[in-house]
Amino acid sequence: QRYLSYRELAATLIPYVKEMGYTHIEMMPIAEHPFDGSWGYQVLGFFAPTSRFGTPEDFMFFVDQCHAAGLGVILDWVPAHFPKDGAGLNRFDGTQLYAHANPLQGEHQDWGTLIFNYSRNEVRAFLISNALFWIDKYHIDGLRVDAVASMLYLDYSRKDGEWIPNEYGGRENLAAISFLRKTNEVVHGVFPGVLTIAEESTSWPMVSRPTYLGGLGFSLKWNMGWMHDTLSYMTKNSLFRRYHHNQLTFGMLYAFHENFVLPISHDEVVHGKGSLLGKMSGDEWQKFANLRAYLSFMWGYSGKKLLFMGCEFGQWQEWNHDTGLEWGALSAPTHLGAQRLVRDLNLVYQNEPALYQADFDWTGFSWIDANDSDNSVLSFIRYAKDPADFVIVVSNFTPVVRQAYRIGVPRGGDYRELINSDQEVYAGSGVGNGPVHSARMEQCHGKEHTLSLVLPPLATLFLKPC
Repeated sequence: QRYLSYRELAATLIPYVKEMGYTHIEMMPIAEHPFDGSWGYQVLGFFAPTSRFGTPEDFMFFVDQCHAAGLGVILDWVPAHFPKDGAGLNRFDGTQLYAHANPLQGEHQDWGTLIFNYSRNEVRAFLISNALFWIDKYHIDGLRVDAVASMLYLDYSRKDGEWIPNEYGGRENLAAISFLRKTNEVVHGVFPGVLTIAEESTSWPMVSRPTYLGGLGFSLKWNMGWMHDTLSYMTKNSLFRRYHHNQLTFGMLYAFHENFVLPISHDEVVHGKGSLLGKMSGDEWQKFANLRAYLSFMWGYSGKKLLFMGCEFGQWQEWNHDTGLEWGALSAPTHLGAQRLVRDLNLVYQNEPALYQADFDWTGFSWIDANDSDNSVLSFIRYAKDPADFVIVVSNFTPVVRQAYRIGVPRGGDYRELINSDQEVYAGSGVGNGPVHSARMEQCHGKEHTLSLVLPPLATLFLKPC
């Protein structure tokens, strides 16, 4: 096997992503790196697209073709650490020019890499210039900043005695905080509209709030808590999910504290964690049904969506950087059905303002029933900025068909299914409510009208007034 070039990717990847209804491509770091197994997260050449896939002009061509197709390009950017390789920044002039001399400050033991000395103006200028370079020269639309938590905390992944407190005796890396704020101010000031996205795994406050309010200034933050809780729930046997219902509802307690991305990233499908499909409980039929129900629930939930390649068609094997995706799996109707569902979810998402306009605000979300743990059913409403424009989402996370399941809805009249993840075209069992369903005048869940639904097994429904 060999790598596809940037130009070959432009010819093959862009049409696929466009056909699937995605709006952006996020690329793992393509800055030059010595070790394939680092996946680009240990950067040597901060200003050089890796030559593995072609020339800088080839990469420019790829980005240009993405834009011509209406796709944004987000690039993973790594200011959190750098490798010790002699060809890199380590002892660039014979001294610890970029890192700290003290290993208690200067090295990530987990990764065997060095930490930038963010208190040095030269280091700050180098990294901020690098962020601007990718946006300016390569027209990148967003930077996803890797491992922000490791930058914010002096004691990140360290035991007592392995770190040096800040000048006030705390564990916050004040220089890194200042650097991140400055980077966001400069990026947003010079290139308005470009996204900065934090992969930040703790409850650090106001990551995606403006710096003038005391925030870090990022556009978006990855919601790692939602990802861990919901994936943990999906691994549970459906018989026992009633005891873990809060794993699906807890995230709504903090869903609007930040501008969140719901991330299913490469980190969740490597190192023995198994593929997304492999995490799902049950036999093969249930695994695919769970995958479809979960992805539909995710698309209905508040927050921007990120899905790692291969998850959209239910690749069985976890991701391996040495091999390609299991495209051959698409000869099976189950994999083809999952892929078609993700495509339809993307198209519905783009066509329904209720699913994206008020993602970061309570006005865009309302529970119908968050408490039906006995049936493992969740129901909620997503609103557009115009509250008369809404979509109802109902998820049944058991393999039991629920007849005459009642939910309260804001208004009467007919409702149609936008999505039913159990449709036969998705390799589901074909249980549903027909094209149109009528709400009757009857109070339920504090609403004036009631819909009586058939809930398919292990499935999610999207419904909208006709």
